[in-house]
Amino acid sequence: MADRILVVEDDPTIAQHLERALLAQGHQVDVAGAGREALARAAQQPPDLILLDLGLPDVDGVEVCRELRAGGSTAAIVVLTARTAEIDVIVALDAGADDYLTKPVRLAELLARVRAHLRRPGRAEPHEGLPTDVTVDVGAHRAFRGDSELDLRPKEFELLALLVAETGRAVTRDRIMREVWDEHWYGSTKTLDMHISALRRKLGEPDGAPSRIVTLRGVGYRYEAP
Repeated sequence: MADRILVVEDDPTIAQHLERALLAQGHQVDVAGAGREALARAAQQPPDLILLDLGLPDVDGVEVCRELRAGGSTAAIVVLTARTAEIDVIVALDAGADDYLTKPVRLAELLARVRAHLRRPGRAEPHEGLPTDVTVDVGAHRAFRGDSELDLRPKEFELLALLVAETGRAVTRDRIMREVWDEHWYGSTKTLDMHISALRRKLGEPDGAPSRIVTLRGVGYRYEAP
């Protein structure tokens, strides 16, 4: 049975991005835009993991964390916030959070943290995403085509993980450069084209043959499950 994840985020754009990525990994996803709404949703349908922003419009995320733990919630709580001060990290962890990530965070890292927390002792493995002969295990940093493991360099792996997480949806070049390389990347995106070519070869797709990594001219790329 799919793991249930509650995303607590008041920025609709970020919330939608997280929801899509998690759905693509096979999770059930609920979204709450405020603290009280999150507490109500967690009480109605207890989640397995909560992605929790701290800067919420009604109740601070730290207080939400405290109330969840006081109410007996055993969900893994991963804070995802723009607050970077050491004291904020300490306060959140003391309030019951299991992990602390600062924005902006790379999608591959976020999914790896999610998988790691969902693999706690006694928990079942989550579903491996949409049907495809290529599977990506972000937590173990391994990718497979069928039963064969792919020999990928670090950036190739992060690029494949992002594209597979967004199977069937366009991923812009700017987003790829921001999440796989660096948010402050100002150089040429030619390196992206080189990595896409390398990925296609390693997926067994010779030059000129139809590819599951579709080029969207002027936009970016889209991964299509065969």
